[in-house]
Amino acid sequence: MSEPRGIPKAAGGAAESAYACRAMTDDDFCAALTATISSSAPELHAFRRDLHAHPELSRQETRTTKRIIERLSGAGLAVRPFPGTGLVVDIGPEQASYRVALRADIDALPVRERTGLDFASTNPGVCHACGHDVHTAALLGAVLALATHEDELRERGIAVRAIFQAAEEIIPGGAHDAIAHRAMEGVDSVFALHCDPSLDVGQVGLREGPLTAACDHVRVLLHGRGGHTSRPQLTEDLIFALGKVVTDVPAALGRRLDPRAGAALVWGTVQAGKASNVIPSSGECSGTLRMLDANAWLSVGPLLEEIVQAVVAPYGVEAKLERVKGVPPVVNQVDAVEALRLATRAAGMQAAPTMQSLGGEDFSWYLAHAPGAMARLGTRTPGRPTYDLHQGDLVVDEDAVLGGARLLALSAVVTRVKASA
Repeated sequence: MSEPRGIPKAAGGAAESAYACRAMTDDDFCAALTATISSSAPELHAFRRDLHAHPELSRQETRTTKRIIERLSGAGLAVRPFPGTGLVVDIGPEQASYRVALRADIDALPVRERTGLDFASTNPGVCHACGHDVHTAALLGAVLALATHEDELRERGIAVRAIFQAAEEIIPGGAHDAIAHRAMEGVDSVFALHCDPSLDVGQVGLREGPLTAACDHVRVLLHGRGGHTSRPQLTEDLIFALGKVVTDVPAALGRRLDPRAGAALVWGTVQAGKASNVIPSSGECSGTLRMLDANAWLSVGPLLEEIVQAVVAPYGVEAKLERVKGVPPVVNQVDAVEALRLATRAAGMQAAPTMQSLGGEDFSWYLAHAPGAMARLGTRTPGRPTYDLHQGDLVVDEDAVLGGARLLALSAVVTRVKASA
């Protein structure tokens, strides 16, 4: 038997004794993975805290990538870095009868942390307000545990590919980069998880079908001649027209689309002018268009253009609409959700129903290449406040790191997901 990789011998006897049983039953294998992950709790918590204290924005995750590579290489694993940031690592037989991909995103957000934690962000104006530090540490724990029991994977003909993906928080996101560099080549199924502060730690939110929404970046640029604020009738009142775009375009879009499409056009920036007595010659607003219905998302472009032009027409300004198509909805495949349900049970966690959200996730692009599913990982300490994602006060119960690691590792081995007919 080859020397087990992953958790070092010093991590404790539980992993070694479990590994020593060569011909494990499936239940024994799951129990061994769970024990190995539990024994690595101090390391995984410390790793997550280190990432949390040193968050990095999308496509700038240099230190994060280096830390992951150092740990995986130290465990004897052959890491394949992506150009720039992010990486992939394979475990199990090269010629596998079944290959499972597990994905975690590694980037942070341009948000100021307000948690007051001892390991709060040391990067001003940047923090892990979406839980990607938890995702990364959980996948690291799953990889190290699976590597420790790699002989069991080989006996079952299962290979596991871990994708540590950069730049999930921007459009276009890092999923395109990972896929372009063969991350999904030969993959039969793919799984991921995302922190959910509305669920208690130990709970796993599962849903068949659509889980997230489509999401695009929308930008409207207006141009006019500009002029004096005392004579708006002699020019184009660009500020007034921009205000109408901000208020009337979302309203009109909501009346022209089927309400069941679940469309939400919300602006994040409005910019125009520098002097109070000058009508500017240019201005713009930008935001996100999110839709629950994938078919409506695919066809909304011409309608949005029509509405923008109709809204600005009375004011004589020129309008240019820029729409960057971002991500389609994440649609969880039925068999993949069942695999996550089995993994949840094997991990000693509790499955909970969850709703489709208007959040966007570029995990959807992986699902265009293989069936799979995303789970929602509970991060709320029971009885404590409910936080929200993308806010600087987000606090995560650290037991979620081990729960996430168990869920990912077990999802790779509990069943073989097959594409629906």
